[in-house]
Amino acid sequence: MSVTIYDVAREAGVSMATVSRVVNGNPNVKPATRKKVLEVIERLGYRPNAVARGLASKKTTTVGVIIPDIASAFYAELARGIEDIANMYKYNIILCNSDKQPKKELTLIETLLEKQVDGLLFMGPRVTDEHLDLFRSASVPVVLATTIDPGCQLPSVNIDQRQAAYDATRLLLNHGHTRIAFLGGPLEEFAGLSRFQGYRQALEDAGVPFREELVQIADYRYETALKRMAHFLTLPERPTAVFATSDEMAVAAIHAYQDAGFRVPEDVEVIGFDNIRLASMVRPTLTTVAQPMYDIGAVSMRLLTKYMHNEKVTDSLVFLPHTIEIRGSTRAESKTAVATR
Repeated sequence: MSVTIYDVAREAGVSMATVSRVVNGNPNVKPATRKKVLEVIERLGYRPNAVARGLASKKTTTVGVIIPDIASAFYAELARGIEDIANMYKYNIILCNSDKQPKKELTLIETLLEKQVDGLLFMGPRVTDEHLDLFRSASVPVVLATTIDPGCQLPSVNIDQRQAAYDATRLLLNHGHTRIAFLGGPLEEFAGLSRFQGYRQALEDAGVPFREELVQIADYRYETALKRMAHFLTLPERPTAVFATSDEMAVAAIHAYQDAGFRVPEDVEVIGFDNIRLASMVRPTLTTVAQPMYDIGAVSMRLLTKYMHNEKVTDSLVFLPHTIEIRGSTRAESKTAVATR
C-alpha cells in the first residue's frame, strides 16, 4: 500500500497539518521539526497526492497546452520554450495534440478544464466562436500562441505574419522577379490568410500584377507541396521564384525544380518560412523567414503565469520580431535580371 500523510505524521510524531506545511514549503515550521519530517518522508518514500493538494489549495500547478501537430519541428521547438518556463515557475504541463481538427480541439479544451488545470495555452489554426464560448466559460486564464482570435480579445503571442510574408516577397521582387509563385497554407486559417495577404500586398506595392495561376494551397507538408509544384512546372510561363509558407513546402519546391532539371538559385529562387533545422540541412541551404519558435513558446508561457499569478500585464497582444535568414536558395545580389527557361 502507498504511504500516506498519516503514516508520515505518525512516524515523525507530529500532526498531519505540520507534515502538510513542510511539504508545501510553509516557513512556519521549526527547523528541527522540518528536518525530522523530511527524513521520515525520504525513509518512507512518501509522495504527496497532487489531487488532494489541488483540492486543498484550489491549484493543481498544471497547465494545459494544445498544439496542432506534435510531429512538427516548429511546434516541437515551441513546446520546449513552454516547458522551460513552466519548469522555472514550477508548473507541470499536459501536452495535447489536436491534429488541426476543430472538434478535437474543443474536446481537448473541455477535458483539460475538467482536469482543473490552472491555465490554458492554445495553438490552433483558427479561433472560432465555439472556441471563444469555451474560453469565456473557463474560470482559468487562456493565452493563444501563433494564432489570434478575430476580435483580438484574448492574450496572444505571435509574429506579424502578414509583414513577414511581405518582407519575403519583397526580397524576391528586389531580385528582379515578376513571376513569383505562392505555395501557401489553407486560407481559412489565421497564418495561411495573413501570409497570403502579405504576398499580395508586396506585389501590389511593387506594381506587379497578381496572377491566380501562380497560387497553390497545400497543408504545409512536403508530400502535398510536391504534388502542388507539378502545376507550376506545367505553366507556359513558369515562375522564376517561389515563396513557400513553410520550410517543408520550400524544400519540396527545391526538389521539384531540381528533378525537372532546373538549378536553384540560378534558374529559380526559393524562400521558406519558419527556419526549422531542415532549412540548414537541405542543399542548397534554404533562405527562410525565421520565426523565434522557442521564444514564442517561452513568452506565451510567461504571459500565462502573469495572469495565473494576477501580475500586471502591460500588453496582452505580443508580437515578437522576425528576420529573414539568407542562405543558398536565393542569390546574394539584389535588383538583377532573372533569366528564364
